Amino acid sequence: MNSFKKNSLFFFLFFFFSGSMQSQESKIDSLKRELQIHKVKDTTRVRVLTKLAFSYQRTDPEKALEYIEEIYRISETINFEKGKAQAFYLRGIVQVSLSNYEEALLYFNKSKKIYKALGMKEGELRCYDAIGVVFYYQGNYRESIKSYEKEIKINEEIGKTKVNYSLLSKIGSSYSELGDYERAIVFYEKALGDATSPEARSICFNHIGTLYCDLGNYPVALENYTQSLMICEKIKDTLQISKSLNNIAIIYNKYENYDKAIEYYERSLKIEEKINNKYGISRVLNNIGVVCKSRGDNKKAIEYYEKSLKIGREVNDKNQISNCLLNLGDMSLILSNNTRALQYYEEAKKINIEMESQRGLCSSIFGIANTYVNQKKYDLALINALKSKELSDKLGIINFKRDTYELLSEIYENTGSYKKAFVSHKQFKILDDSLFNKENINKIAQLEYEYKYKGQLESANNRELKLTQTVKSTSKDLVKSQRVLFLGVIISLLITIILGAIIFFLKLRNIKSKTQNSIIEQKLLRSQMTPHFIFNSLSVLQGMILNKEEGKSINYLSKFSKLLRITLENSRDKMVSLSQELMAIENYLALQNLENELYKYTVLVDGTMNTELFKIPPMLIQPFIENAIEHGFENQKEDREIDVHLNYINKKLICTISDNGIGVDAKKENKNPYKKSLATTITSERLGVLSKDLKMEGSVVIEDRQKYNKQGTIVTLVIPYKIQEQE
Repeated sequence: MNSFKKNSLFFFLFFFFSGSMQSQESKIDSLKRELQIHKVKDTTRVRVLTKLAFSYQRTDPEKALEYIEEIYRISETINFEKGKAQAFYLRGIVQVSLSNYEEALLYFNKSKKIYKALGMKEGELRCYDAIGVVFYYQGNYRESIKSYEKEIKINEEIGKTKVNYSLLSKIGSSYSELGDYERAIVFYEKALGDATSPEARSICFNHIGTLYCDLGNYPVALENYTQSLMICEKIKDTLQISKSLNNIAIIYNKYENYDKAIEYYERSLKIEEKINNKYGISRVLNNIGVVCKSRGDNKKAIEYYEKSLKIGREVNDKNQISNCLLNLGDMSLILSNNTRALQYYEEAKKINIEMESQRGLCSSIFGIANTYVNQKKYDLALINALKSKELSDKLGIINFKRDTYELLSEIYENTGSYKKAFVSHKQFKILDDSLFNKENINKIAQLEYEYKYKGQLESANNRELKLTQTVKSTSKDLVKSQRVLFLGVIISLLITIILGAIIFFLKLRNIKSKTQNSIIEQKLLRSQMTPHFIFNSLSVLQGMILNKEEGKSINYLSKFSKLLRITLENSRDKMVSLSQELMAIENYLALQNLENELYKYTVLVDGTMNTELFKIPPMLIQPFIENAIEHGFENQKEDREIDVHLNYINKKLICTISDNGIGVDAKKENKNPYKKSLATTITSERLGVLSKDLKMEGSVVIEDRQKYNKQGTIVTLVIPYKIQEQE
């Protein structure tokens, strides 16, 4: 079992203590000079000493303690109670960095008591925050949440209604350890939304990556861990670099890239040893043991587990102790030492009950059941296997459920309950297939993730250039090659559509709520240039080439490729300028009308609007224009009109798309019922999501103009937007 204790909560103490200390390292020399100048033992010297102590608490704890001792002596001499509280608080921080959690709690509580007596709410807040962190490290997640809730209550008392991102993230971590993933992701997403500094965003990406790693969504986990590593390397945060390296190594181990995993673990271990972080050293040693086990090197795996367990016991890190015990239990089973395995699992079970860690408890009970099966004690095995099944069902983790059903099948078969054995085995196969499909989908998602950063726009431009050159060269001998070319284009297009549909269908079934917005955007991108439209465009182009209208065909191809390029450019960004979107719409309408000028269209913008300043989500308007063209003019060959009008009224960006066709009500009454456009449906869903993301109204209303004594259909879009500040 991997150690998933990857949360960087201690890092939050750094920010919560003082926002002005983010650049503290560059000010150390200045503080030392100030200290040399100011020899008087007063509150000013205490203030300078406090900043210096905090600067050294991670890099040189001994030096930090020297400054803290002087803070306390001066404060006691001049009867400066606030200085005493600061000294106790700083001592607590140093003890946390040294993994001495009980001493840390003692000092934080002393500090809190003084701050409370002084009526200093800000000081109380810091202490409750620090106490919550220590409880978390000790595996006491319920108490950790209680401390954070007290912190929220004090914030409300002093009028701070907005909860700090660090506090949100820490509450999410505690819920994650308790197996309440739904609450955890809510708090993590809120934290990321409130995080503004690079350090804060790095931590939030790590948290979100950890949650998805626990849920088995490795591509999304790796993406978040990589984001975190890029940020912390840029700002040279050593501790966070170590945590990110460790997390990425875990993902590589999942992908069975063991050399890469070891490489990242060793880089992380080197950093942890340099700063003497026993907590981090224990975690990395345990994870290296996991890789050794995966490679089949059982002897080395046990050595690393035992080293990790020893350090975990020294610092009383219950979570890490549990992980090591479970791993040693698994190794004992592999080596057929059932008695030893049972001892490890029972001790792990006891610790996980104390911590209320449902995931760890499930693993412990499953290990006990497995051991009893090896000892042929099937009655005891069945009791524990059923408990494991109950917990795994509650947690909803597929691999836990799969392994439990497989074990139940074996138990029932050996006790003669063949019907139950058959049912359990059937459930095992269903879950195994589901896990297999999920792994395949994760691999596909990973390939998409890797491709995303390889230059989509450059590739599109290259394809456009090649297509133009192909048309010019093949026009000289079109009679012989036109059928081959046409069939080749159609086959390529069909293959692309089929493959895209398969990948999209798999992702749609398995993706989590985290990626809901991107799913809708990908749907819209695929539906934006429909196969029907592309087919018609290519048919028109073929007709021009057959009629030897070379100039006209090149003009048509240029407009068609330009529209494709604009569509791709707009789809890469979450927000584009209104002017870009209008350019795409006008190109689309012009291309539809190029051959026979079947439509009269207008695109009007309120004269008071600056379309360069408005930023809107791309590809919201075009699907409704396409719907009007395809469905609005049935049996109407002349006087076809489409009008697009944009207004900015009462801080709402309103777009109306109207036509003079048969009207939506008439379509509904037709014998062939009106089929709602896929693009229209997706755009409606997308508006709902964008409204929440941008915290702004977004809606769509489709009406028959008959109610206004006119002919046709009118679509009213309220578009969420941002206004870009003028430079």
